[in-house]
Amino acid sequence: MTVTIYGAACSSTRKAKQWLTKHGIDYVERNVMKDALTVHELQSILRMTVEGTDEIISTRSKVYKDLNLDIEALPLQELMELIQEYPRLLRSPIMVDEKRLQVGYHEDDIRQFLPRKTREYQWLQWRSNHLSLAES
Repeated sequence: MTVTIYGAACSSTRKAKQWLTKHGIDYVERNVMKDALTVHELQSILRMTVEGTDEIISTRSKVYKDLNLDIEALPLQELMELIQEYPRLLRSPIMVDEKRLQVGYHEDDIRQFLPRKTREYQWLQWRSNHLSLAES
């Protein structure tokens, strides 16, 4: 399973790539500043979100503030066109595979991209280490 990383060249994207490489997870990177997301790709990402556009829009970005956007009042199609024109509106990185989505780099959350067997093994190791410490 390959993870796709959509993002800008920033520290969060670099950390995500380093983490995936360290854990042997294949990924494909797409710099959205050079190659904007298509409407279809944006729709696919939005389908995987829990909070819709709130989850992927960087409300702290300079471009968001400069445009003085009211996301709630903006038709979705217009927002997608704005994202294509101003890719910095997106949080970075946005990581997806066939089943999962993660927005931003969070070390605890990125573990979802580890294969289940690896996560189970790590959990068992952690549990045995911490239970033996508690018994001491």
